[in-house]
Amino acid sequence: MSLVKRESRAVRPFEWWPTEDRFEQMVRDMFRGFGTALMKVEEYVDDDSWVLRAELPGLDPDEDVELTVADGMLHITADREERTEEDKPDGFRSEFHYGRLERHLTLPAGTVESDIAATYKDGILEVRVPLTEKPTEAAKIPVQKG
Repeated sequence: MSLVKRESRAVRPFEWWPTEDRFEQMVRDMFRGFGTALMKVEEYVDDDSWVLRAELPGLDPDEDVELTVADGMLHITADREERTEEDKPDGFRSEFHYGRLERHLTLPAGTVESDIAATYKDGILEVRVPLTEKPTEAAKIPVQKG
C-alpha cells in the first residue's frame, strides 16, 4: 500500500479580494449609471439664500447639464458619457459608460424663478435662491394618548 502525500496549502482568508486600487475601480464601475445615487447634493440656508450644491464632476455645464423649474420644483438633469480606450501589448480595450442623472428638489415657498442663479466650478453645481420668507421653526406637536 502506498501513501500519497498531499500538499496542504494554507488558504489566506479573502485571497480572492482585489487589491486596493482594483477594489476602488470595481466600486466605481458597480455604481456607474445608477443615476440619482451618483448625484450627491447638499442644501442649506446661507444668510438670506437657499443654496443647493450638487457634485457633477467631469461634465460640461453648457452641454451636459439642464436646470428647469416647474410647479415649485427644481429639476436637475445631467447626461454623462465616458469613454476609455487602452492600447495594450496583448490587445485593445475600449469601454463606454453613459447615463442620465436626475434630481428633483422642492424650492422654498415664494421663490421667484427669475431670481434663481446657478454657477458651475470645479465639478460643483451651485444654485442660489433668494429667500422671500423666513424659514419657519419646527414646532413640536404633542401626541394625545387614546
